[in-house]
Formats: sequence, C-alpha cells, structure tokens
Amino acid sequence: MPAYHSSLNPEKDDTGKEVGGSRCIANVALLPLKSNFRGPGPKMTGDDQDIIDESLAYFKANVFFKSYEVKGSADRVLIYLTLYISECLKKLQKGPKKKDAEKQLQTLAVSGFDIPGDSGFPLNEFYSKPNGRAEQDQMRQYFTQLRQETSLRVVEKVYGSDDKPSKWWICFTKKRFMDKSLSGPGN
Repeated sequence: MPAYHSSLNPEKDDTGKEVGGSRCIANVALLPLKSNFRGPGPKMTGDDQDIIDESLAYFKANVFFKSYEVKGSADRVLIYLTLYISECLKKLQKGPKKKDAEKQLQTLAVSGFDIPGDSGFPLNEFYSKPNGRAEQDQMRQYFTQLRQETSLRVVEKVYGSDDKPSKWWICFTKKRFMDKSLSGPGN
C-alpha cells in the first residue's frame, strides 16, 4: 500500500517541473491555511481541506511508513506536519487536561526549532536550503504559523469534547514516521 500524498501538489509538465500551484520558499509550498495566526501563509477561504486537515487525516496511515516518495512541494509540508503531529502526541501522552494540553502545545509551537538548512534539521535530504536571511526568516515564520494552527487542531482531534486524550490517538506516540523525529535523540 503506498503512502498518502497531498492533493495540493501542483501539476508537473513534461520535464517534471512543477507548473502553477502555490508560491514556494526554497522548495516548500507556501499553501493557504484556515488560520487566524499571523504568518506568510495565505488565508484560505471556503470549506476545502487545507494542508493541516490533510496531515491530520493521513497521519494514522502515513506514520507507519519508513520511506516516503516526495511528489511535490506540498508533500514536504505534509512530511513536516506529520512529524510535528508526532511531537504533539508525545506531549499529550502524559494525559494533561485539555486546557493544559493547549498551553503545552502552543509553547511547543513557538519554542525554538530547526528549519531546512540548519544542521539539526532531520530532513535536510528532502528540503533545499533557503536562499539568504530573508527567505530563512519567512520559512521560520511559515513553520511557526503551521505549528501554531496544527497544535490547536491536534488538541481538538485528540480531546474532542472530553477532558482526557483519546487512546486511539495517543497509541501512535511510539510510531516514528520515516524513522525521524523533530526533537533530538532520546526526546
């Protein structure tokens, strides 16, 4: 069974280059988001799925894969968010109340993190390094925006209307997508 890929990947021409689609920072798609957080990601209108919805929908299936073929710039965002959701679930594993979980994940979202090109970034083989300081700052802002919105949605998915996390989400904390983690070894 193949891994799920983003439906937001742009079309490719005869030479394999992406045509149309969203603007990119380095080779990461700058996709529209249903978010109220500030950042370079354009605001999405309508009820269509954004990349965060896709990441949450495909998480439980994709997390089992040890390899992943990148088919477009939106897949790179999907990979990053899948790893970030894993980090969120690790934080929720101890079973905090919903309000505490929201605080913990918002802190995780804005705490220091590596971006493509940094030596500590675990997926440098899939991402190109940003060109210059301005592109680095824009990528960091975009990833922060993605992390903040994903954190909110993870809490809603994992807790629903309860005040304790769903065991059907928490059971995925031990799984490592592509044998990678956004946190360092042992974390």
